[in-house]
Amino acid sequence: MAWSSSLKSVLTVFVFTTLAVTSVESYQCAVQQCEGTTCPESASVCETTKGCFTEIQRFDTPSSATNQMFKQKGCSRDPCSELEFSATLGDQRRFSFVNRCCTSDNCNEGDLTLSQEEANGVQCLAFYEEPGTQGILSVLNCMGNETNCVAVIGTAVGSSHPFAFVMAGMGCATESVCNKSMTVLNSTDILTFCSSEFAVFPTNSSVPDSTGLRPASISTVPMLIVLLLLKVLL
Repeated sequence: MAWSSSLKSVLTVFVFTTLAVTSVESYQCAVQQCEGTTCPESASVCETTKGCFTEIQRFDTPSSATNQMFKQKGCSRDPCSELEFSATLGDQRRFSFVNRCCTSDNCNEGDLTLSQEEANGVQCLAFYEEPGTQGILSVLNCMGNETNCVAVIGTAVGSSHPFAFVMAGMGCATESVCNKSMTVLNSTDILTFCSSEFAVFPTNSSVPDSTGLRPASISTVPMLIVLLLLKVLL
């Protein structure tokens, strides 16, 4: 009787364990990775219990010859975390980042599209400089959800050497990009800093408007860029 009872207990544990394992749903996801404006057709799939992801990073410049784009699709190793942000800097430089998650078979086969947006009334000081170039400070009309004024410093991935400086810029950004440290385009470590001190308006009033932002003192901008650069490199 004791042996029969023990056997039943073992079988019960086995059945419940099997059900628990088989109840975890798995998904097939499209796999693709490319750089540039054209990408090869996805020819492989992966399997995961976490879900699928699609990520696109795009850096637009005045010339299509210097535009950069990185796109990746695949299986999420960890629970997928969606993220979307954009920043428009001086000299017509705009960086967009979108990472989307989904949980059904081949749900990431389609391509992401980046929407066109209209002016939102916020104005920010704008600036962009790379090694060997001289940035010019200007005023930028912000678009869409880019309602924050931002300063950005970029350095070569993994390096803290001053000569690893890649770019410095100012302009408009979505709130989701404020005060971030991350790697973009597989080659650049960026540090961002949003501040109302970078906002500017057509009037001379120092009273904040409905956004709560005050006009910036243009004379303070070079020093703020330098301080942000030192924060990255030290």
